[in-house]
Parts: sequence; structure tokens; C-alpha cells
Amino acid sequence: MNLEERIESFAALGEILRTTMDSESGSNAKSLNTITDNQYKLNPWFTPENVRTSVISIAEELTAENLIKWTNDYPELKENRNPLKAGVIMAGNIPLVGFHDFISVLISGNNLIGKTSSKDSELIVYISDLLCSINSNFRDKIEFTTDKLTNFDIVIATGSNNSSRYFEYYFSKYPNIIRKNRNSIAIIDGNETDKELEKLGTDIFLYFGLGCRNVSKIYVPKGYDFSLFMRNWESYAGVIKHTKYANNYDFNKAVYIVNKENFFDTGYLLLKEDSRLSSPVSVLHYEYYDSQTAVKQQTELLEENIQSIIGRHNIPFGKAQSPHLWDYADGIDTLEFLLKKNLAGIL
Repeated sequence: MNLEERIESFAALGEILRTTMDSESGSNAKSLNTITDNQYKLNPWFTPENVRTSVISIAEELTAENLIKWTNDYPELKENRNPLKAGVIMAGNIPLVGFHDFISVLISGNNLIGKTSSKDSELIVYISDLLCSINSNFRDKIEFTTDKLTNFDIVIATGSNNSSRYFEYYFSKYPNIIRKNRNSIAIIDGNETDKELEKLGTDIFLYFGLGCRNVSKIYVPKGYDFSLFMRNWESYAGVIKHTKYANNYDFNKAVYIVNKENFFDTGYLLLKEDSRLSSPVSVLHYEYYDSQTAVKQQTELLEENIQSIIGRHNIPFGKAQSPHLWDYADGIDTLEFLLKKNLAGIL
């Protein structure tokens, strides 16, 4: 397959997914609805609404225009190359989080050996089957496993800080990208509209805040009125009806009360002043700042631990979990890595 054929195939996949998500009839709609509903039984965090949101987000990106824009920056993609076997260890924190590595490997003409997460093992395989039904040439280029990766040339692995230490040891002799925990933040300047604050709620609550692109901490100017958040986030209060989320909320609230710590309680989210970027499920950390210059300097020092910055001068509110194809996790260009002629380890 040449690049044009690969682009056409993924654009067709996007069209099928968009049409399927807009319809309740047809074989694709029925099968996708079935697998979407089943995810909640396998992983309670994967509600049907969150799975559909993830599929729609991917479908909207898979247009010929976007695929051409993305790949135009890599003229090597048009060259005939011997394909590499790329081992990809996929995370399972949010639905289809491994899709970008999936498409990066295949759009670059390489072969995929994907190790799926036990928490998200069906969705990516379903998407892969759809792609192969569009272009059968992909069947020989895709392999999934739940066992240990073997017979690969390069590795892309995503996991926690703990698992990354294992990855670094085990895959050290292979060219690799190894991703660790990262968190996203929002910078509030105090002049946001109600609409912007409402959209910030999406960045916080979507996928119950489990993604590295979800906002886990906000920086606010001193004296900020927190009632503005509570007023504009009421539409997200339904998260507390989710059993696992509610259990986290009750536990964290109890800990703060016992420890006599100060926090804001919206009834569905706890806001706690804390210097750490990472916050538990149901908790949003916040920190005051004196000036935009000061908060910019502070976040620059934490750059290696920050996935995305949301705000008026950064990624727009509400778009944290809507990355483009050319928005790479951890700022590492996956396609550039896959196309290097003399690959060296990248940690």
C-alpha cells in the first residue's frame, strides 16, 4: 500500500464511524452499539456515553483533509520502505486511548503488534476489524496480543510511573518511546465567561478525569470567587451517580475531614489547595498565583510532568480531550520516531 491508499482507508474508516454514530440502524450501528454497551460490564469506568464520546472524537479527526494535513509534514511517508514491527503497549485509562499509536504505526507503513490493556481490549480490535474490512491489505499488518510482546523491532509503551520503570529496563536495547504519568492543568485569569467555565467542566469531568489530558489542577488568581465554578458546573453533577466515582468522592472527603484539611465541596467534586499536579478521582487541586508571569514560570519548571495546558492563551476550554492527529502525547513526535532511518532509544 502506498500513502494515498492508507489515507483513503482511514478516511473511509472515519466516514463509517461518523455515519454509524449518527444512525441506530444497519449492521455497523448494531455491532458498535452492542460493543459500546458491553464495555461498562467489562470496565465500569467505560460508560456508554464516554465510549461514544471517544469514538466520535476519533471519527471527527479521520477526514481526508486532516490526514493529508498531518502526513504532509513527513515526505518520507511517500517512500517505499521495509516495514518495521512496532510493538505497542496500550494503556486502558480511557476508551481507545491507544488509537493514536495504532494509526501512527499503520499510516507510516509499518506493522503493528499491539498489546491491549485488559481494561480496554475490545474497542481497538473492533476498530481494527472495520479498517481491515475497508482495506484487506491491513490484515497482514495488524496483530493483537494479551501476552508478552515478542518479535518486534521498536516499542511504544504507555503506562504509569511504576510500569515505565519496568518498560525502561525490559525495552532498553530497543528503539523506544516510553510514556509515564502526566497531568493537564488549566490557568484561570479571572475574566472567563460563564461559557468558558462551563467548557472547562468538560476538561475536568469527561471520562471521570481519568485521562492524562483531563485537567487535574487549576491555577487561579488570588481572591478568586470559587462560586463561579459551582454555578457553571452544575450540569456535570450527575457524575456522583456513578458508583465508583461516588466511592472515591466519599473516601477522599472522609480523609480530608479526619485530617482537618480545608476544601470546597460542590456535592460532586472536592476542590483542594495543593501544590501537586495529580489529583485523585473526584478531587480537583488548585493553587493561587500572583501574576501571569509567575504562573508561566512555575508551569515551565513542571513542563516534563504536564501533558496539556488549558486556558485563554493555550488550548481552548473544552478541547483538552479533543486532540488533533498532529497533537502528540508527551510532545514526542510519534511519526518522526517511526520514520527514523537509524533509530536510537528515546526515553
